[in-house]
Amino acid sequence: MTDIAQLLGDETESLLTHECRGIPAASIHLPGPDFIDRVMTHGDRPPNVLRNMQALFDNGRLGGTGYLSILPVDQGIEHSAGASFAPNPIYFDPANIVELAIEGGCNAVASTLGGLASVARRYAHRIPMLLKLNHNETLTHPAVYDQTPFAQVEQAFEMGCVAVGATIYFGSPESRRQITEISEAFERAHQLGMVTVLWAYLRNPAFKHEGRDYHTAADLTGQAIHLAATLKADIVKQKMAETNAGYRDIGFGHTHGKVYDELTTEHPIDLARYQVASCYMGRAGLINSGGASGGESDLAQAVRTAVINKRAGGMGLISGRKAFQKPMAEGVELLNAIQDVYLDDAVTIA
Repeated sequence: MTDIAQLLGDETESLLTHECRGIPAASIHLPGPDFIDRVMTHGDRPPNVLRNMQALFDNGRLGGTGYLSILPVDQGIEHSAGASFAPNPIYFDPANIVELAIEGGCNAVASTLGGLASVARRYAHRIPMLLKLNHNETLTHPAVYDQTPFAQVEQAFEMGCVAVGATIYFGSPESRRQITEISEAFERAHQLGMVTVLWAYLRNPAFKHEGRDYHTAADLTGQAIHLAATLKADIVKQKMAETNAGYRDIGFGHTHGKVYDELTTEHPIDLARYQVASCYMGRAGLINSGGASGGESDLAQAVRTAVINKRAGGMGLISGRKAFQKPMAEGVELLNAIQDVYLDDAVTIA
């Protein structure tokens, strides 16, 4: 097992002993082996969605825990294939992406239409597959930031995927069109029995204000998460909250003083707890992203993010570049270290 305390370093006591008081753990629908029976069966999801959600929960090293470790590789479109795969060219071949997810003990692999379709008959029965439906392509010059559909829900169903995913850039001028597109896609996915996962990202130049970047503010990301849950996302992917008070400091929208005075503090677990609360108090699972690859610090940063997510009441981590931009053995080690956090009973809910 991974030495979690050693990797957390000076933050060990703060991260492992903190207790959330503003939004207590008792008010959260926490992940667990019985999550579908305890939480999801209250809703309107068709039986096949519940079955496929259980398939996600049952696969990999975290099988049976109610937590998820997902390998996402759509960066070949989102960041260009060269920028993504040049550090480790074997991942130009989608088969190696899926092999990394399998060897790394992941619950699922998420990737593009072409990537998954090229290997679906070989792997659909070996690991749950999640098809990313839309992307921000980066070949346009000057750069355009928009999520465009690359795939249809039926294509995911026909290749054997158990889930579909999509991104909405909340706060962007294009967001209302994206909301309509993804609402329709998610409804169709549920009709076909597939789980829905929404990358609920923020994008607006105004969210960078007076030298501070509020794209990872707890209040703004929390609202994006709440909108994702409203679109019937079964799982919401969000960046880890690193700051707060976006509404208040930028001076727009609607908020309440208790968000900052009572429900949250500056502690990272409290900020993440607010994100979980925004997921209908955990009825939709929150998975945080692992972030960009940063070299030697990747392992420690991945474990830190997993600890914060788990202790806040989140459902797991979705980590890509930190894993696939390394030799496969090192990528497997990093994925296993993330999973060890969720397997360690000593890392409790705050």
